[in-house]
Amino acid sequence: MAAQTMSRSEGHDGRTLPNEFPTALAMFRASAAAAPDAPLVRYFDTTLTFAEVDGMSDALAVALSEHGLARGDRVAVVLQNIPQYFPVVLAAWKIGAVPVPINPMYKRRELHVILADSGAVAAVCLESVAEELVAAAADTDVRAIFTTSELDLQTRDDPRIFAASERRRGTGTADLLETIERYRGRRPEPVDLGPDDLAYLPYTSGTTGPPKGSMSTHANVVFTAQVYRDSVGMAAGGGMFAVAPLFHITGLIGHIAAPMLTRCPAVLTCRFHPVAAADAIREHGATRIIGAITVFIAWTDAAEVAREHLASLQSVFSGGAPVPEGALAAFRDKFGHYIHNGYGLTETNSPAITVPFGAAAPVDPESGAVSIGTPVADTVAEVVGDDDAVLPVGEVGEIVIAGPQVCAGYWNKPDETSRAMPGGRFHTGDVGLMDADGWFYIVDRKKDQINASGFKVWPREVEDVLYAHPAVREAAVVGAVDRYRGETVKAVVSLKSGAEADEDGLIAFCRERMAAYKVPRTVEIRDELPKTVTGKILRRALRGG
Repeated sequence: MAAQTMSRSEGHDGRTLPNEFPTALAMFRASAAAAPDAPLVRYFDTTLTFAEVDGMSDALAVALSEHGLARGDRVAVVLQNIPQYFPVVLAAWKIGAVPVPINPMYKRRELHVILADSGAVAAVCLESVAEELVAAAADTDVRAIFTTSELDLQTRDDPRIFAASERRRGTGTADLLETIERYRGRRPEPVDLGPDDLAYLPYTSGTTGPPKGSMSTHANVVFTAQVYRDSVGMAAGGGMFAVAPLFHITGLIGHIAAPMLTRCPAVLTCRFHPVAAADAIREHGATRIIGAITVFIAWTDAAEVAREHLASLQSVFSGGAPVPEGALAAFRDKFGHYIHNGYGLTETNSPAITVPFGAAAPVDPESGAVSIGTPVADTVAEVVGDDDAVLPVGEVGEIVIAGPQVCAGYWNKPDETSRAMPGGRFHTGDVGLMDADGWFYIVDRKKDQINASGFKVWPREVEDVLYAHPAVREAAVVGAVDRYRGETVKAVVSLKSGAEADEDGLIAFCRERMAAYKVPRTVEIRDELPKTVTGKILRRALRGG
């Protein structure tokens, strides 16, 4: 078969994107030298400049060194979307250490697994997490814990965000900001970092097994920060509204590294509240955003959020979950903004495939899926079969990514690395196809396919039909045990504010639009669907529920 008929595509228009800096630290320092007074972080009524964050991170780097931390050591970071994240990351880099971002919602057992596996020797956490973290650190290598509060570095105390916040100093911990003040004005000894040194050690979600540390190098981080600049349209000024958690790969690259490169400051609100977030975008004139589609659905459904709240946005991207065409259209009707798709994973350091900024994604006529885009510069994406051979255009298989964004492997797991990334080609576990023009489409995750009496059903296709119903706000489809069919199709939906629908009507709506074996046998209506902290709907929490 001719090569051009195979499902293989290289980066946008064949462009290359060589790394402009050897490390992420060098990238930050170039921006700080060029514009020291430029804002890097905005947080309610506080702005931190490049120079201020540089000084804070110098002081903290000295403190970490005096606690015995050195090149290659790991520093656990257990924080929400607060300004302290920036000096902590930079301080680690300045001594050659590696930040290990951890979800602050994790409990003792989950924290212990990552602390022990990563071999972290220090941790920075929220005051509210300190008790759990101190307990979790028992029998690990952690010997220094610094705490801080989301109430720090702002004075507004917005009750929509901070109503439940309170100050509490953890026993056996040191206050982060007090430590920075104690070492203010001191600078760490220089460390000779290189492109292959680790910049981050984020852990995968563990949905297919125990969490694995994804080894993100400085070269990975610089490359993907440049991708944000060039493919997502980030530029100096305005602001990147940081809606993705900073401990997530989208936050680590799109909300921390990319602002360091582009001098487009991160706008933080600690956590997502639809109206408070919209207010922050208007107040700070944020121009960019990348977030899960559930964020945009929440704004579409919120009567208090009007078009003028989001008027300053110039670039709107969604990642982490597929974008249903109905949700895209509803957001555009209300706010006038087109949502560009972006696709990546922890192992690809955020975007590997995107809809180019300013372009509109095609919709697959067979499945109704909105395209996730085309590969970014210097990146090869393929669709392969079970034998790892590249499939013809239009055939469904696993998406495989190769390029400068693919991580160096899994921390201390060579066997899992070789299975998932043979030859540096990362097998994503996402099932999709490529059309004749090189656009990619996600069908579903391999493990989510439903087998109903031998008929294969992809939940994504059924979900897209449900999203087209005028009353449906969110939808998730899973396989449910069925004594006759083995599995059957079950849908769980939430409704738009003020809308009405019932199970029979939703089933009938689907029956008119798809083959009988794909139609949900049951539809459960809930007020809210369970989600991850990044906004992805948790299908696994709905199976059998």
